Amino acid sequence: MTWWTKAIRSLISSNEGDQLDLFRIFPGVRRFLAARHHYAYIRTGADVLFVLVVVSGLFGPASPDGNIAVFLTWGLLWPSIVLSWFFVGRMWCGICPFPGLGVFLQRRGLSLSRPVPKFLQKYGVYTSVFLLALIIWIEVVAGLDQSPKGTSYLVMSIAFGAALLAVLYPGQAWCRHLCPLGRISGAAATLSITEFRPDHNRCKVCKSFACKRGSKSNRGCPVYLGAYSVQNNLHCLICGHCLPLCDLDSPQLLLRNPYSELIRNKGRYITCTYIVPFLIGSQLARFFRLKPQFGIFESWMGLPDAMAFSILLVTGFGLILLLLRFGSRLFGITEDPMFGKFSPLVPIFIPMAFTGELVYRMSFFASGVGDFLPTVGNQFGISWLHEFVFRIPDFPIQILSAFFMLNGAIAGTYILWRMSLEDFEGLVSLKNFIMINFLIIALLVTYLAVIF
Repeated sequence: MTWWTKAIRSLISSNEGDQLDLFRIFPGVRRFLAARHHYAYIRTGADVLFVLVVVSGLFGPASPDGNIAVFLTWGLLWPSIVLSWFFVGRMWCGICPFPGLGVFLQRRGLSLSRPVPKFLQKYGVYTSVFLLALIIWIEVVAGLDQSPKGTSYLVMSIAFGAALLAVLYPGQAWCRHLCPLGRISGAAATLSITEFRPDHNRCKVCKSFACKRGSKSNRGCPVYLGAYSVQNNLHCLICGHCLPLCDLDSPQLLLRNPYSELIRNKGRYITCTYIVPFLIGSQLARFFRLKPQFGIFESWMGLPDAMAFSILLVTGFGLILLLLRFGSRLFGITEDPMFGKFSPLVPIFIPMAFTGELVYRMSFFASGVGDFLPTVGNQFGISWLHEFVFRIPDFPIQILSAFFMLNGAIAGTYILWRMSLEDFEGLVSLKNFIMINFLIIALLVTYLAVIF
C-alpha cells in the first residue's frame, strides 16, 4: 500500500491503528521541527510582522486605506490562523509572536518563576473565554478592523499580558491558561486532520521525562505538558521542543480522521463547552450586523450601535446555549459511568462553529485583498501601485461560504450518526435522532440567512 493510499485511509477511518505517522513517511518534517533554529527563523518572521503592525498602526496614517496594519492583522493574519486550525491544529501558537517579550525576559533571568497558582489552572478557561468575548465585542463596536491604532493597542495588550505572566511564572503560562486566541485555537484544533501524540509504549520505559523538564541545553515543554502527557489537541502547540529531548523517538505527527477526537471525547472538553455556543452566537450577531436589517433593528430599539450589537451578542449566545441543552435532552444521555458528564451537541456543532469563523474572516480578506497594494502605495508614496487594484465578486465568495457551511452541517450529522450507532447504539430513539438532525439543518439555514 502506497503512502498516499494510507493517507486517504487515515482521513476516513475511525480506527486509531490506521493513522499515518507523517514523521515516518516524511522524516524531513521531523528534522525541521526538531531543529530549533528553523523555528527561530519562522518566529523571527512572525516577530517582524508583529513589529510592523504595531509601528505602522501607532505611527502611520489613521485611515485604513492608507495603513497596512489593518489588512495585515484582520485580512491576512487572522484568516491564515483560522485556516491553519483545520490542518495543523495549534501549530500557529508555536510561532506566535505574543510570548516573545516574555521569553526574552525569562532568558535573561527576569522571572520570579513562581508555581502557577491553582486558581489560574482551574479558572483560567473562564477568563480566557471572557477575554475572547471582549476582543470580539471591541473589534466590532470599536471598529478595530478599520482602526490602525486600535489594532496596535490590541496586539500590544495581548503581548503585555503574556510578558506579565512570564515574569511571574515559568514557561508560557499565558499560552496555557489565559490566552484567548490560544483557547479558541485549542478548541478548533480538535477538528484538525493532524494530531501530535506520543508512542505510549516507548514512554513507559522513560526515566528522565526530559520532554517536560528540559535539559541543560534545551528548554522543556513551554506549556507544562511534555510529549508523554499529550492526549488531545487542546493544549499542545506542536512547537517541537520535545523532539530533540526525547531519546526514545516517541513523538508522532499523525494524520487522522478530523472528527475522531470529537467523537471520542463527546463534548467533555470544558473549553469547547463555553467557546462553541459563544462563537456561534457571536457569528450570527456579527453577520447580521452587516445586513441592512440591523439598521432597522437599531432604529426600532432606539439604541446606539454598541448597545444594539451587545443585545444581539448576548441573545445569540443565550439562544445557542438553549439549543445545545435542548439537543442534549433529545440525545437523552449526558453522563457516562466511565468518563462522567458530557455535552453531546457540542461536538456536533463544532464543525459549523469553526467553519463559520472561517467564512467570516474569509469575507474580510476577500473584500480587502484587492486594495492592499494601493494601500501600500498610499502609505509609502508609491503611486504606481494604485494600478493593481481589483475586486473579488461577491458571488463566488457566497458560493464558497455556502459550501463550507454545508460541509460543517454534514460533518455534524456524521458525528451524530457515529455517536448514535456506536457508543450509544440503541439508546437514542429514531424520533429524537431525526429531531437533532432538524436542529442541525435549522442552524445551517440560520447561518445562510444571515450570511446572504
